[in-house]
Amino acid sequence: MQIYWTLVRRELGGYFNSLLGYVIIASAAFLMGLSFVVLLGNLRSEPMPVTLTELFFMTPFFWMIVLLAAPVITMRSFAMERFSGTYETLMTTPVRDVQVVMAKFTAALVFYIILWLPLLACLFIVRHYTDQQGALDAGVLGSTYLGIILIGSVFLAMGCLGSALTRSQTVAAMIGLGLGTALFMASFMTDQFQALAPVPRELLAGFSLVDQMRDFTRGVLDTRPVVFHLSLTFIFLFFTVRAIESRRWK
Repeated sequence: MQIYWTLVRRELGGYFNSLLGYVIIASAAFLMGLSFVVLLGNLRSEPMPVTLTELFFMTPFFWMIVLLAAPVITMRSFAMERFSGTYETLMTTPVRDVQVVMAKFTAALVFYIILWLPLLACLFIVRHYTDQQGALDAGVLGSTYLGIILIGSVFLAMGCLGSALTRSQTVAAMIGLGLGTALFMASFMTDQFQALAPVPRELLAGFSLVDQMRDFTRGVLDTRPVVFHLSLTFIFLFFTVRAIESRRWK
């Protein structure tokens, strides 16, 4: 366990000791601020019978942050190690492949959570100026952040897999982005196959990240999307471990 937390601190420190980490945070904060400029413009024109978190989710900037941030965060996880020549040193230390993968994923997830902290400030600012204390419920806020973390964990696991497959950070980012975009586009498959039988249609609906995140932003907490996201995260991390093991013996 001590080795695991040492690796986590090492990886997390790498994000804050490089310019890339601050660029990612600044870019995400900019997009969040821009989304709330749009949100405030909508609130000025007419009242909206939905929660503040759902209003933010309805802007395109939310998915831009999720889709773009995850592959950029994880692209250096393994690719940078191979490019700089430190990968062989790391893998020859008395540490298991699972520990390395989980440490890198944990550090990426912690950085991803920090990335979304400006959202809290934006939400409280909107609530303050709308003068409606009930506009931001603690339960709704908690479920929204749970949804953000669960979806982010899937995309980060995809990014780790992409980084484990190559030594190029650019290629790793493109693989992660491609996998994430494919999963996101699966959210719209249900509308294209309305003629299917109920069971296949329900299975396709289970891949709808958009519908699942909409429920989270409304404060609806269902165990099915939670299990779905945790399962996908486990699957992609499992493939990442297998990719690391296969390269060890090459």
